[in-house]
Amino acid sequence: MKIAVMSDSHDNIPNLRKALAIIKSEQCELIIHCGDFVAPFMFMELKQAGLPVHCVFGNNDGDRYLLTRLAYESNGLITLYSLIGELDLGSFKIGFTHEWPVAEGLAATGKYNLVCFGHSHQHHTDRIGATTVLNPGEIMGKDGNPGFCIVDTDNQKISRIDIS
Repeated sequence: MKIAVMSDSHDNIPNLRKALAIIKSEQCELIIHCGDFVAPFMFMELKQAGLPVHCVFGNNDGDRYLLTRLAYESNGLITLYSLIGELDLGSFKIGFTHEWPVAEGLAATGKYNLVCFGHSHQHHTDRIGATTVLNPGEIMGKDGNPGFCIVDTDNQKISRIDIS
């Protein structure tokens, strides 16, 4: 299964649209967003992809009530967790959050194959024990090349996709 992992879109609709077009062309089956959408209208963009989106709040997400309501009204397309999200894809388990200290703790449990986080806007891949830790970088494009990652759960390959 191919999964798109992104973070820190910060209201950048053009970059999010570029990412979603690539995600569709790469035939990803779901999207993980590690927070900092910022405004609720970003959920309308994510919903247009027609793929399941699993996401957590970031430190810059403003109207949490409206974000929660839009996720609830998405007919199951957007699942919004609070601090930590978890996906059990059978033999592949993923934990995701926004900030590194929480991601580090999740990875240290050894419970996940992959732990994803955002916040720093910097693409980074590492290992803690048997767990791969991934920061996909930013969609926004403020601190570097905007982009995201595609994870193939079958072979555990991670590809960084630049969208600049």
